[in-house]
Amino acid sequence: MTALLIPLLAAGVMVYGLFHGCDVYAAFLKGVRQGLDTLLSIFPALLAMLTALCMLRASGAVEALSQALAPLTEALGIPAPCLPLALLRPFSGSGALSIGSDIIRSQGPDSLAGLTAAVMLGSSETSIYCIALYSAALGIKNTRWALPAALAGDLAAFFLSALSVRLFLL
Repeated sequence: MTALLIPLLAAGVMVYGLFHGCDVYAAFLKGVRQGLDTLLSIFPALLAMLTALCMLRASGAVEALSQALAPLTEALGIPAPCLPLALLRPFSGSGALSIGSDIIRSQGPDSLAGLTAAVMLGSSETSIYCIALYSAALGIKNTRWALPAALAGDLAAFFLSALSVRLFLL
């Protein structure tokens, strides 16, 4: 039944449009054109951010920064293996998911680091990615308070993830 959901939805939209005198094909083409315009407007920001992220991971900067911050974050309750996840999550969901699965595979799913990584992945957002994407799509040059607010939310999510795992799951 779920395999038929999308085709039935598309057929329903077409039938509705035909009964209401709408040129469904022209509306579809207009939507495709707007989608391509949006893609072209966000592509440069997306390409720059993904290139920078790949360069940071390949250079070892994320691991070096994680090692430098480990004593501070361990004192705050965040396990050291979760630091690369916390550093990359605001930029890349798929990169963070890859790091999270590595943590769970190496540390174990029931370990402090594995549980914390899982909660971090579920409670945080790719905030810098979203800000870059939406501001590029809308032509916003100055994000002003969006970035500090998003990063504060990410920090709160990371610290509260570690705290909640320690309080409720262990």
